[in-house]
Amino acid sequence: MKICSICHKISATNDDHLDCKEKRRIELEAEDLKETLNEKLTISGLDGDLQKEIKSILDHMMKEKKSPS
Repeated sequence: MKICSICHKISATNDDHLDCKEKRRIELEAEDLKETLNEKLTISGLDGDLQKEIKSILDHMMKEKKSPS
């Protein structure tokens, strides 16, 4: 038995839980997507107001995702 490095609960295998690995992978992909969107907005030179609105929407989505259900 081992402690899962992601959720810190006991794992019957000598590895992290599969669902914990998948959840972490999805979180990392979402974070990468957010960063690439911000870079693309900066590179494209969109109007500053539109850029701020999109960033605030992305921040709001990330806050909802992080809040406990």
